[in-house]
Amino acid sequence: MKRLSLLIAALAVPLLASAEAPNSLLNVSYDVSRGFYQSYNPVFVQHYEAQTGQKVTINQSHGGSGKQARAVVEGLEADVVTMNSGLDIDIIATQAKGKVAADWRSAFPQGAAPSWSTTLFIVRKGNPKGINDWPDLTRKGVSVVIPNPKTSGNGRYSYLAAWLYGLSQPNGSEATAKAFVGKLFNNVPILDGGGRGATTSFAQRAVGDVLLTFESEVNLILQEFGEDKFEVVVPSVSIRAANPVVVVEDVTAKRGTAELAKAYLGYLYSDAGQDLYVKSHLRPSVPSAWERHKGKFADLKTLDAEKALGATWLEIFEAHFKDGGHFDQLAINQ
Repeated sequence: MKRLSLLIAALAVPLLASAEAPNSLLNVSYDVSRGFYQSYNPVFVQHYEAQTGQKVTINQSHGGSGKQARAVVEGLEADVVTMNSGLDIDIIATQAKGKVAADWRSAFPQGAAPSWSTTLFIVRKGNPKGINDWPDLTRKGVSVVIPNPKTSGNGRYSYLAAWLYGLSQPNGSEATAKAFVGKLFNNVPILDGGGRGATTSFAQRAVGDVLLTFESEVNLILQEFGEDKFEVVVPSVSIRAANPVVVVEDVTAKRGTAELAKAYLGYLYSDAGQDLYVKSHLRPSVPSAWERHKGKFADLKTLDAEKALGATWLEIFEAHFKDGGHFDQLAINQ
């Protein structure tokens, strides 16, 4: 614990910057992280100026995480990437040499994931369809809204949470899991490209009876649209969704922003950064912060996809989300 505290302190305090040092970063992030970074960026900018005397600007790019990862691979010059799945960063590391080190998880504490979330259900007020757990999503007449697992980390987690539920049932197997997920996706009328698009479909366009999305997004929907319109359903089991971060090495080397990028991501592990995650309904990863705040989050069993499936994220991608994988093989009624 002492070593973790020292490392966090070292990451959070940048080197003194000269007046000529680079003063901007581009953070390429996933779709529903907008609210958090709108809160975090001004706090970091103020902290960094107090530490160094340098004013900096943080620019944001948001979209479905899979789409964002592809954009970085194809040349979008991100200084930092902040995602909702290690898969997206692994894809950058393997498909665009020199951008991200293969051992990127060791660059920051907690496997380079300063926060995490899980998948919950949100239904219309009064829960008219009586949706309480995963099997209810497969019933005839229930319409389910989920982001596209091919383009959205949010959607991938929902898909995998359903798969793991099917796998965990008595006599569960790959065949029973695939059948369960197939029945669920037969009830999905549209596949939006990202989590925010799915929220818009469900909350503003009144599509579907239930939305599957991150716990953080569920709470934002309640705040934005009103608790008189929606309510939360906590399933019996869900999935652990880590939110990893990484410095893009070739871009920061070229732009001279490496120290600023490390300071920006390192400050996420500070008390201020961890408390801001909680305010955005994201679960803090630093153990001391989690102990302070865990009572504010839904109490449910969460599974780690890599451990539960005995596979790496890249192997999970190959099996489930690559063209021709399990997801493409589902009989989806689109």
